[in-house]
Amino acid sequence: MVPPSEGGTDALLPDLPKGPLQAYRARASFCWQELVLFLEGEDMLRLKKAIFSALENDPLFAHSHGEDLSLEKYRELSFLRCKRVMEYSLLPVEEMVARPLSVQTLIACLGMYDWSLAVKFLLHMLTFGSAIYSSGSERHLKYLPKIFNMDIFGCFAVTELSHGSNAKAIRTTAHYDPTTEEFIIHSPDFEAAKFWVGNMGKTATHAVVFAQLYTPGGQCHGPHSFVVQIRNPKTLLPMPGVMVGDIGKKLGLNGVDNGFAMFHKVRIPRQDLLNRIGDVTPEGTYVTSFKDDRQRFGASLGTLSLGRVAIVGMAIVNLKLAVSIALRFSATRCQFGPSDGEEVRVLEYQTQQWRLLPYLAAAYALDHFSKSLFLDLAELQQGLMGTDQGARQAELGREIHALASAGKPLASWTAQRGIQECREACGGHGYLAVNRLGDLRNDNDPNCTYEGDNNILLQQTSSYLLSLLARHVQGGAHFQSPLRTVDFLQAYPDILGQRFTCPSVDSCLDSSVPLAAYEWLVCYLLRESYQKLNQEKRSGSNDFEARNNSQVYHCHPLALAFLELTVVRRFHEYTHQPHVPPPLRAVLGRLSALYALWSLSQHTALLYQGGYFSGEQAGKMIQNAILDLCSQLKDDAVALVDVIAPPDFVLDSPIGRADGELYKNLWTAVLLESRVLERPSWWSEFSVHKPRIGSLKSKL
Repeated sequence: MVPPSEGGTDALLPDLPKGPLQAYRARASFCWQELVLFLEGEDMLRLKKAIFSALENDPLFAHSHGEDLSLEKYRELSFLRCKRVMEYSLLPVEEMVARPLSVQTLIACLGMYDWSLAVKFLLHMLTFGSAIYSSGSERHLKYLPKIFNMDIFGCFAVTELSHGSNAKAIRTTAHYDPTTEEFIIHSPDFEAAKFWVGNMGKTATHAVVFAQLYTPGGQCHGPHSFVVQIRNPKTLLPMPGVMVGDIGKKLGLNGVDNGFAMFHKVRIPRQDLLNRIGDVTPEGTYVTSFKDDRQRFGASLGTLSLGRVAIVGMAIVNLKLAVSIALRFSATRCQFGPSDGEEVRVLEYQTQQWRLLPYLAAAYALDHFSKSLFLDLAELQQGLMGTDQGARQAELGREIHALASAGKPLASWTAQRGIQECREACGGHGYLAVNRLGDLRNDNDPNCTYEGDNNILLQQTSSYLLSLLARHVQGGAHFQSPLRTVDFLQAYPDILGQRFTCPSVDSCLDSSVPLAAYEWLVCYLLRESYQKLNQEKRSGSNDFEARNNSQVYHCHPLALAFLELTVVRRFHEYTHQPHVPPPLRAVLGRLSALYALWSLSQHTALLYQGGYFSGEQAGKMIQNAILDLCSQLKDDAVALVDVIAPPDFVLDSPIGRADGELYKNLWTAVLLESRVLERPSWWSEFSVHKPRIGSLKSKL
């Protein structure tokens, strides 16, 4: 396809190098530059180019191929690189406020290079900085310049050694002393130590610490957040009363120093309580504008929603990188063929297409969802900053909480499975560390756990849906929400009466078909979950037991199906909107349909169990439609990768380079590894002192 010729875009999107991938690029049904411009926009592309150029041209960011960095050295590099990124001022504050997606773009670009750097930056700037900005008030603005200048370095301390997902039960305390107007931060025992806190291990000087707030008289007002200095910024030595350290090497993300802290009656000024949700007067009276304790607690954990939404984007970046590597490999790797002298590129095999192309479609669909959810969260945060506590704002908060709570599991699990499939699809070369798939797998893994265990988070989403149904059944309330993700449930009884009626495979090749099936599936699972809960209660179970006994085959799939439906609907609407350029409509429509059908196919048993499918033809149609779409997208796969892959320096995978010179690049990378042609360094000593068989026999 002919690239667009608008002025200024050539420098942003230069032609890719010629090579073995050119055959697939020539067969693409669309121009990859046109699709990039449509998806990203010129401003975002300029930001990406500025970030990538800064990294590639600075020696501090040079890759250390062939050198096994020690844990200490890797963490030193991560901190220095984070500091350098701050010095570049790639994204001014006013730009962050005006264009929220630019924040997500910056994190994604840094993560494509190295997730340890990106996470370290995110924890300091967004998690720590955003917590102070959004949970504090004017008296806390003094911290913001220090954060941007890295005069202080921050972390966010909720999790404790004995409490992770159950944040409400944390045991760190903050007792207010009116005689000195100070809070006394204290860890009652080692189980209450803050634990797993990123940046805390070696480098953080300050922490946003969650603790149970007590006022004089012993009344507990629940978890609140406080700014606590934990180290001297000039010496990095612990502050009096603070025991702080590093928890050690992890499975991945080892450039991030996760740490622990215990507090022994550490006194901080009253003003260091982040007081947007509640405050304490100098005399010791607790004041809050929230009438409901649960609503206040939810608002206090608002920063966690930001973290979960960020993780959705992080997981999708990992998936993008993995499919970029695997598909470029598959488009150049030749194995077997119809005759002895003719080998076929493995992307031509149906099995390889079926293994990889649904994950390519998932990367596009989930990326769109991630961006739209980030904008939804920005709207919520703007309302909170404007002290909007109206009914719509409260409902928006609940809806975003439900979407983020299921979005993180869906994105991180999809990336987890996708990266592993990509690793295996690249054969033995995928197992070679230099090709990066192992690092992607390990760095993605914590996305399934931190900011809330995935299985527990899904309960938040199912509880949200069940509460809506209960209000409808008991009081006739309408199903509606600010983002309209639940509005379809207003037709709940009618949807349950629908059945799959597609007459042919061709009629399934549009995402409107799986969209209708998903609506039925969510309604079915919602009804079944509601009935299961009530059945458990009628059998004598209390609320806790009833919920516990209703998760595995009811509430858990309900939450996932609802989120998958939301992703499918948003991507369907995006790809079918009128202003999609005509040359891009077909390929975007196929991506939308493939993701929707592939995701739906994982619920085939439920569709038959509930009666939406009947007879063997329904299941076969879905399977054949998936294979047809894979075949149709095969020739577009390399161009679709070109849209989402970063420059070679950032992708940093010999088998995934844009020129497609698979074996040349891999051979060069192996030879660059230090001392590959040398004998083992330990051999000389071994050869001198190696045991003799005769001497061993005499000893025996």
